[in-house]
Amino acid sequence: MRKRLLESARAAVAASVRGEAPFVPVITEEDRLDRRGVFVSLHIDDDLRGCIGYIESDRPLVETVVSCAVAAATADTRFPRLTLEELSRVAFEISLLSPPRAVAGSSEIVIGRDGVIVTASGRKALLLPQVATRQGWSVEEFLGAACRKVGLPSSAWRWPGARIEVFTAEVFAEATGA
Repeated sequence: MRKRLLESARAAVAASVRGEAPFVPVITEEDRLDRRGVFVSLHIDDDLRGCIGYIESDRPLVETVVSCAVAAATADTRFPRLTLEELSRVAFEISLLSPPRAVAGSSEIVIGRDGVIVTASGRKALLLPQVATRQGWSVEEFLGAACRKVGLPSSAWRWPGARIEVFTAEVFAEATGA
């Protein structure tokens, strides 16, 4: 399954970058039954080049992966559209999310296992579990970074009414761009 999802993500992005007809994945029965949150991250060398996803999805898994991959390459507002020249250098990483669950506080978060979703003042931010590990963050730094991601102060996760949720992710990636 992992290999097929990575290949589908790359094929969809390649078609988009080349201006070809959209890639239409084969949808298996397993895909129809597996409807969960997905994030697709693109990396060139060790640098993030795009990341888009859904916390939850009502579409078959491979459709969600393909949609996220194309959006990460073309619609992540932090980056310009992926170019044809970059395509051969980009590595795809897919994170399949567990359903989020609310936690009472930061003491329930485990770095390296949990991703976080912080909701405060009508804004919602998500950071994948691997982000804290890659950055070497503590739990408090992780939550603060999530808050800053949506323009809130680092301490917003501590505000009355703020909500913290965690999730796990099955993360897999290409070794290098193909």
